Amino acid sequence: MPDQYAVIGNPVAHSKSPQIHAAFARQTGQDLMYGQLLAPAGAFAATASAFRAGGGRGLNVTLPFKLDAFGYATLLSERAHAARAVNTLKFNEGVIFGDNTDGAGLVYDLLHNLGCALTGRRILLLGAGGAARGVIEPLLQQRPAQFVLANRTSDKARRLAQDFRGAFEAGTYAALAGRQFDLVINATSASLAGALPPLPPGVYASGAMAYDMMYGKGETPFLAFSRRNGAALLADGLGMLVEQAAESFFIWRGLRPDTAPVLQRLRQTQDT
Repeated sequence: MPDQYAVIGNPVAHSKSPQIHAAFARQTGQDLMYGQLLAPAGAFAATASAFRAGGGRGLNVTLPFKLDAFGYATLLSERAHAARAVNTLKFNEGVIFGDNTDGAGLVYDLLHNLGCALTGRRILLLGAGGAARGVIEPLLQQRPAQFVLANRTSDKARRLAQDFRGAFEAGTYAALAGRQFDLVINATSASLAGALPPLPPGVYASGAMAYDMMYGKGETPFLAFSRRNGAALLADGLGMLVEQAAESFFIWRGLRPDTAPVLQRLRQTQDT
């Protein structure tokens, strides 16, 4: 019987993870099945436990359960501990291992797929939820010249900065007025609702990139706004999705798939 894996979230029907992991399995010759689990609000642990009891080997965790998964794991990786959020669970005998591959996926996509340098650059991260938490440490490890986090509420932003030992500046969107950045990353869920984070004008430096961790057919509202307001380069989160999935696949199976053909295929289907 194939080993069982799934993505858990709410909503989850839109997820491309089953396509991605099916492609990885074919490419590497792994015998596995990958499905979707819709967990009701407040029932993450019960849903994950039922999947595990039924022989499930691992889960990818998407919105809104990455903080729930952090509390559910019995053993955490260093990057999950730093993020205080988990997007990958591996079930092994009595251990629930929690990891966070979001930051690794984002950094790999930026550096290798998009050719976007990070060292010595001015980086602005939007949002202070689980998605933002998962990428902060890997971005800081790239040694940017500046790293600023902005959120609608300053208290939440500053508490997040304190969790990372005050390693970066954090505040409100209004405090960004008059400042410019080389890379602006949207880690909010605003694009899912067709909304925008309230960025002041002029935040994009010459040649800057706008990166939305969300993805969809055509430009997200954030990317459309960024194009109109001076961003020279635009990228959605599809590459990050594929790269973080490859990292999860490696954690589960000990094999690292070739992501380029999988990403290319998803781009083709996304544009049709």
